[in-house]
Amino acid sequence: MLGAIIAIAVILGILILLALFLVAIYNGLVRSRVRTREAWSGIDVQLKRRADLVPNLVETVRGYASHEREVFEEVTRARSALQQAGGAAEAANANNMLSQALGRLFAVAEAYPQLRASENFMDLQNELSDIEEKIAFARQFYNRNVTDFNTRIQTVPDTFIANLFGFQPFEFFEAEEEAREVPAVSFAPPSAPATPPSPTPSGKQPSSSPPSPPQT
Repeated sequence: MLGAIIAIAVILGILILLALFLVAIYNGLVRSRVRTREAWSGIDVQLKRRADLVPNLVETVRGYASHEREVFEEVTRARSALQQAGGAAEAANANNMLSQALGRLFAVAEAYPQLRASENFMDLQNELSDIEEKIAFARQFYNRNVTDFNTRIQTVPDTFIANLFGFQPFEFFEAEEEAREVPAVSFAPPSAPATPPSPTPSGKQPSSSPPSPPQT
């Protein structure tokens, strides 16, 4: 009788330890998922800031180059796609498209020195650069969390709990190499061309050699 009680107690103890182990795995997966979602919210906030900045940027350039309608429409379409993006992969693709469209917008701005020198345009450019840097840092933080979470749900023993409770992998937020660089705009006024030396009355350039002494 005592042996049976001991055996039952041992079995119950093993079951309790197993249950605690499984609960710990589940809680760890939940915490990892929460961290990844919080990391994504950091990217989402910066993407919304970037999208909100675009209309002011477009209107500033339009004031100097209203005929560049195709460029403005391309930027507007890219902004709309970013606002409507669903998952991380779709948002990353839309963000890359917006970066390329903004590159063309800044190429237009290069032709207008007064626009490049305006305080409003410089402020918008600086704000855009700040947002781009924050997106880059947030992207790295998010992708690290995605790597950790996706690895956990695919490895033993976490994968059993993940499959049991329906944990799904997260999408990475990838940026194209050419889209990671903020479109650079030079605010320096164009340099004046060098003035060529004045020709002599005969139309010939003056000689650089000293005159020869007179013959005696």
